[in-house]
Amino acid sequence: MNRQFLKPFIAAFVCIPAISFAQNSPFQPASTIQANTNLVVVDVVVTDTQRNPIHKLSRPDFTVLENGQPQAIKSFEEHASNPAAPQLPPLPKLPPGTFTNFSVAPANGALNVLLLDTMNTPMTAQSTVRDQMIKYLKDSPPGTRMAIFGLTSRLLLLQGFTSDPEVLRAALNGKKGLPKGSTVMSDPVNGDSPGADDPMMDMAQDAIGDDPSMAQVVANLQQFEAETQSLQLQLRARFTLDAFNQLGRYLSTLPGRKNLIWFSGSFPIDILPDPDLNPANYHQDPFSVMASSADEFRETTELLSRSQVSVYPIDARGLMVDPMLNAINSGSKYARPATASNPGSAYAKDQAKFFQQTADEHGTMEEMAKATGGEAFVNTNGLKEAVEKAVAVGSNFYTLAYTPTNQKWNGDYRKIHVDLARPGLSLAYRRGYYGDDPNSPPKHGEPPADVKGQPPAYNALRAAMTRGGPDPTEIIFVASIRPSSAAPEPDVAPGNKAAARTKGPYQRFTVELGIDTHDLNCPANSDGSHTCTLGAMILVYDADGNALNSTGGGFRANIPASAFPSLLQNGLHFHQDVSVPVKGEYFLRIGVHDDTTNKLGAVELPVAAVSKLPPLTAPKPNPTAK
Repeated sequence: MNRQFLKPFIAAFVCIPAISFAQNSPFQPASTIQANTNLVVVDVVVTDTQRNPIHKLSRPDFTVLENGQPQAIKSFEEHASNPAAPQLPPLPKLPPGTFTNFSVAPANGALNVLLLDTMNTPMTAQSTVRDQMIKYLKDSPPGTRMAIFGLTSRLLLLQGFTSDPEVLRAALNGKKGLPKGSTVMSDPVNGDSPGADDPMMDMAQDAIGDDPSMAQVVANLQQFEAETQSLQLQLRARFTLDAFNQLGRYLSTLPGRKNLIWFSGSFPIDILPDPDLNPANYHQDPFSVMASSADEFRETTELLSRSQVSVYPIDARGLMVDPMLNAINSGSKYARPATASNPGSAYAKDQAKFFQQTADEHGTMEEMAKATGGEAFVNTNGLKEAVEKAVAVGSNFYTLAYTPTNQKWNGDYRKIHVDLARPGLSLAYRRGYYGDDPNSPPKHGEPPADVKGQPPAYNALRAAMTRGGPDPTEIIFVASIRPSSAAPEPDVAPGNKAAARTKGPYQRFTVELGIDTHDLNCPANSDGSHTCTLGAMILVYDADGNALNSTGGGFRANIPASAFPSLLQNGLHFHQDVSVPVKGEYFLRIGVHDDTTNKLGAVELPVAAVSKLPPLTAPKPNPTAK
C-alpha cells in the first residue's frame, strides 16, 4: 500500500482554500455507484495429523464448492512464514503539528493480532496470561508481525503492528495497560463460575432456615440475583460485539490474512452465524436471540469474513476443576440440608450448571474458530504454546480466489466447501459469506436510540471516536493542528459543545483536514460535476477518557467537472476550531465519516504535541531575512 498522495496533501495545506463544513447540518444522502470486484478470497490452512503445515501444494490439488456448486479458482498463491521478512518502510516525515491515520502494512504474509480480554476474564487468570505472553515474546520467531489490543468495556489499541519483541513486551508491561478487574462480572476476581458463594443469599438462607412463610423472600432474592447476572451478561455481549465490529473495521483496510488470537475467560456471545443452518432459512433472522443487534451481527460477520480474519480463541482459565471444590467457597451452602425453599442438592445443581456453561463456552469457541479458519485452544495451561501454534499454523496457508457462478445477489448465506486431492490432511478455512451485491452501497439506517435499562445501541461513529481505540483507516486523511492564538479565552469556540464539568480558560486550536477523495463516495451528476457528502467530529478527552468538549457537523460539496481531477490529486480540505482547557492533560480525537458508504477514519493525538507550536496569528518572519 503506497499513499503517495500524502506529500501533495501536506503541500496543499498552504495552496488550496479550505472548505468550512456547516455546523450541525444533517447529512444529505446521495446516490452511489461503486466499482467492486465479485472475487471471493479464501485462505486455507493445510496441516497433517500432528498439526504441522503442509507446503508445495498446487492449484489442481484444491476443489472449491459454493452451495454445492463447483467454482473455478481464478488465482492461487502459497504463503509461508518468513523469518527474514523485511522491515516495514517508515511513514513519510510530517511537519510539526501534522498527523495522519495512514499506517504502513506489509503487502504479503500474515498479521497477528493479540486480544487481551479483561472484561470477560477473572483477575486470577489475567496475570497468568501476561506472564505467558512475555515468555512467548522472548522466544518469538524473528519477523513475526503483531499488534496488541485490550478489551475492557471498550476496545483499546495497546501497540500497533511491529516485529520488535521489545516494543511488544513494553506494551504488556506499560503503565497504560489494562485495568486488572472487570467492571461487568459478578466476581471480577474469580469469575462467574457456578458455585461461587453469594454472601447475601447465604445469610438469607441461614437466617430463614426452613420457614415456609419466608420462601417468597428467598425467591425474590434469587430473582434479583438472576436479573443482575443477566444484565451483566447482556452488557458483556454488547461490548464484545461492539469491539469486534470496531476491530473488523480497523483490519479491513490491511491486506492479507490476520490471525486474531483472543485470550478470554468467558465467551458470552458467538459473533458468527451457524454455517450448518439451511441457507433457505436465512430469510428469517439468524440472530433472533439478539434481535436488537441483528444488523451489527451481520456487519461484523462480513467485516471479519471479507477482511480475511481467522479467530484463534484461547481459554485463559486453562485447566479447570469443579469450582464447588475451590477454597474460596465456604461450602456452607452444600452442607445445608434440602428445604422447601431450597429443594434438591445445591452441589449437584451447581455442578450440572458448571458443566453446561463450560460446554457452551467451549462450543462457541470451536464454532468461531471453525467458521473463520482458525483453531480453539481449551483445557490447557500451555498458553505460550497455544500462541506459538496459532502463529505458526496461521502464517503458512494458501490463498484461493474465485468468481461465484451464482450472480444473483439476494443477501443469502452461501456455504464454502474446500476439498483436497490428497487424503489424510486437515483443512481450515472460512465456511461462508453473505451474498450481498458488491456493487450496491451497504444498507444501514439511522442508529437505534439507546433504551433505558438496556446496553447502549451500537453506533459506528461513536465507537470509532472512543478514546484510546484503534484508528480506523477506511478513509485516509491528514490533520494539521495549530493554536489559533496565543491568548487564552474564557469561552469555547462557536459550535463547540462543552460538558457541564468542563471549565475554562480555554486554548483554541484550528484543525485543517485533507482527505483522500479516492476513499469517498463522490458520484457524478448529469452535468459532469461530483457531489461529496461528508461528516466530521472532534472530541476533547481528559487523561481518564472523559469527553469534555465536542464539535462537528456535515457538509455537501458540489465539485465542478473541471475541478474534480485536482480534487482527486490534492484531496478535499476543510477546517474547524476546537477549544481545550488550558490546565491539564488532554487528547484530541478527530474522525471523518462518509454517510453514504458508512466508511470511517479517525486519528488521536495528545494536545501537548501541538500546544507549544506557534499560533496561526503569529507574525510572519521578514522574507528578506536569512
